[in-house]
Amino acid sequence: MKNSLASILLAGSLSGGVALAQTQNVTSGLTEKGVGLAAHGFDVVSFFEGKPAPGLGAYTAVHDGAAYRFASQEHLRAFQQNPAKYAPQYGGFCAFGAANGKKFDGNPHFWKVVDGRLYFNLSEEIQSKWETDVPGNIVKGDTNWKRIAGKAPKDL
Repeated sequence: MKNSLASILLAGSLSGGVALAQTQNVTSGLTEKGVGLAAHGFDVVSFFEGKPAPGLGAYTAVHDGAAYRFASQEHLRAFQQNPAKYAPQYGGFCAFGAANGKKFDGNPHFWKVVDGRLYFNLSEEIQSKWETDVPGNIVKGDTNWKRIAGKAPKDL
């Protein structure tokens, strides 16, 4: 049984999931939908209410090759109606990293909603650096993202 699960995980990591993981920051491994888990399993709609909450497997939607979980059916429906409104910017990678042309893990414990868009950063220290010039860092991140979106983090 262990070998079968290992084979499935390896096959998934060698298949199209690798390319998808380059544009979406996902947690490796299997989910109910068979793709990586976005936002470390947090309910992305809950950030817009100012109360980040973990999502539940019962309320899962796949968007852009990543599985998003939600704390309620209501949040799942809101996301399904307008995923672009709720999905984190830069595929959930660190916003300060994107501003510097890199891809680092976006940690949902270090987040900010700016002008209706959700951003994650790597750590408290990195978020503090990003917040020294939020508008400028967003412009840099948006510009860089066009160039780095499809690249693997190790290639940047």
